[in-house]
Amino acid sequence: MPPLTSTPSVVAVVVAYNRRDLLAEVLEALAAQSVPVTRVVVVDNASSDGSGDVARASGELIDLVTLERNTGGAGGFAAGFARALVQHEPDWIWAMDDDTVPTPTALQELLVAVDGTDLAVAGSRVIWTDGQDHPMNTPREKPFVSKRERAAAAERGNLAVRSTSFVSIFMRADAVRAAGLPVADYFIWNDDFEYSTRLLRRRRGVFVPSSVVVHKTRVLGSTDTDPGPRFYFEVRNKLWMLRASRSLGAGEKLLYGGSSVLRWLRTVRRSDDRAVLRDGFRRGWREGWRTRPRANVESLAGLGATSDEVREIEGARG
Repeated sequence: MPPLTSTPSVVAVVVAYNRRDLLAEVLEALAAQSVPVTRVVVVDNASSDGSGDVARASGELIDLVTLERNTGGAGGFAAGFARALVQHEPDWIWAMDDDTVPTPTALQELLVAVDGTDLAVAGSRVIWTDGQDHPMNTPREKPFVSKRERAAAAERGNLAVRSTSFVSIFMRADAVRAAGLPVADYFIWNDDFEYSTRLLRRRRGVFVPSSVVVHKTRVLGSTDTDPGPRFYFEVRNKLWMLRASRSLGAGEKLLYGGSSVLRWLRTVRRSDDRAVLRDGFRRGWREGWRTRPRANVESLAGLGATSDEVREIEGARG
């Protein structure tokens, strides 16, 4: 592994909700990185299992944000990014869920990948507990990528990408400031797709297979595994993204919109309870066309210091 030309400040952001034992494992892994993180912002999304207590007991590295209501993964990351930017002013933000355990060199490999480049985003290789690649977080090469960009990524053993997941996303802080925060009203599903494509609309990002994290989901499954009632969020949020977000160009909307329809069909075909999916589809389709997500200053209002920090970041862009 080549030496770093510099060691920038990195703030990790972990969104936690009722997985205290896994959260403890994640925080222990972050504290053991071969290149240390500067700070870890833990967003406790109104957990009822003592996740906040686990964060408090994890030492001075932790900055705990306690939310009075569950804002979903999307709202939690919006709150966490705002806290990182306003209170800690890092060079980079490294985000993950509370079931994502980074291996000891995960951060170092991300730093090596972006060192001396203009890259804005890097994503880790995500494996499951048995060591195989997690199909839920499989990277996809950037469509319409230039030969030059592909070659620049490949030269370092990486892959040029158009999107990546919140299961270990590494982002340049000035790009986050410019792009704004994740859309909290997405709650769950497609929030990372919308946000990472927004970050990368006019910037470059890579998948870094040498940076490895373990995604400790209960089962090994892809995004078209039967989601049950959560299918509502998949449909609504994808329509919100295609209609209201500026993260994709017109050609990309056709490409990703078409692939979404195919994935929905696979999901329904494999489901053991298609009635639940049909209900989720109807509701998601209706609200996806009739409504739009609220601004974060509205959806994250009433949360004390978090609301103020969100307003500071979003207001600076307006």
